Amino acid sequence: MLERNPAVEAAIEGELRLLDPAVRRSADLVAALLHPDFYEFGASGRIWDRDSIVALLAAGTEDGSRTTTSRVKGVQLASDLVHLTFDTDNNGRRAHRSSLWRLFGNDWLLYFHQGTPYTPGEAGAFVRETG
Repeated sequence: MLERNPAVEAAIEGELRLLDPAVRRSADLVAALLHPDFYEFGASGRIWDRDSIVALLAAGTEDGSRTTTSRVKGVQLASDLVHLTFDTDNNGRRAHRSSLWRLFGNDWLLYFHQGTPYTPGEAGAFVRETG
């Protein structure tokens, strides 16, 4: 379910900023959006911490192309926690994404992120297991 409230809106705005190539190339802009305890399970399978992802993005190794997003959903789990799910496509590299945003002082910061690659045929409806 998609909730529209200030916390979810702030998390979505932050997520979209992190996908902006101009933001990604700036260590200061990226760092300003990441919680001090940030970590990520990347679509590559690698585990990233805050310092390593800031350094990677600031190194400018990406091609600078714009990532598109779809199926963005958000829910506020607690007064200081928002969960987002969405899909990305960057030149045919597609991933399901999940992010946790935490309120830190007065700012919503990315606390955890996971990307899981998929091919278009796998992006259908959710599969539910029954007991």
